[in-house]
Amino acid sequence: MPGTFFSIRARPQARRSGLVLTLLLTGVAIAGCSGGDFGRSRQDVRNDDMHRWLGGEATGSIGLRASQFQLTDNERMLRDLAFPLIEPPHSRPAWKSVFGDYKPLPSPWRQAVIFDRTAYGRLLIDEPHRSHMSRYAQLMEDVRDDITRFEPFFATAVRVIDLDTKRNASLKQVSELAPRERDDAVARMQENTLIVQWVQQCLEQRISSYRWALERLVIQAPDNIAADADRLIGELAAQTANPPVMTQPVIGRAVVVKG
Repeated sequence: MPGTFFSIRARPQARRSGLVLTLLLTGVAIAGCSGGDFGRSRQDVRNDDMHRWLGGEATGSIGLRASQFQLTDNERMLRDLAFPLIEPPHSRPAWKSVFGDYKPLPSPWRQAVIFDRTAYGRLLIDEPHRSHMSRYAQLMEDVRDDITRFEPFFATAVRVIDLDTKRNASLKQVSELAPRERDDAVARMQENTLIVQWVQQCLEQRISSYRWALERLVIQAPDNIAADADRLIGELAAQTANPPVMTQPVIGRAVVVKG
């Protein structure tokens, strides 16, 4: 009597469970490629010179070449501290950060860049909030962040500009200085100067944006805490109006946006 064989078939529920698990694992893998763990930037973006592009963007926007010199520790720190002040405040909501949305920003010397002082305030007010107090709290937190970042950036800027002054004076003393070496030295000094001016301009823009946002909050959701927010903005404005280091415009004029 021939043996009886029963074909083994996966149950529909098991097949569906396997498909769901496969899709889930695939989604996790893709997410891992797009963004870093816990919302941090991707490792392929994070490196010691991840903000080096600031100098090339600043000089390139006015038709100058970037230096081929490696960054010094101070120059690298200048760029690292500059980026949070250059990136528009509150521009990357938490839900976006998981996708590693870091990207270079255009410098203010590019004619196509148009500053919208209302953008920050509209984003702040239009986002869903459980209470109007959270809007004031977010505004004050953003201003405090800028005040906290101000001193470290400009302390570094003072060191970099001082060393560039000495570098410029030493160019005449260097023996057998090659034209390319001189060009790279000059280009690096221009980069550093433009980055400092870029931050100064962005701070003026931030102050203008903060004031516009506070004015709209006052008429939409008046609260006595508005006076505290106004004092914070005034403190940032006073610091920005009297920076610890003054630089000469590389192209004869600086782009200035008063708030």
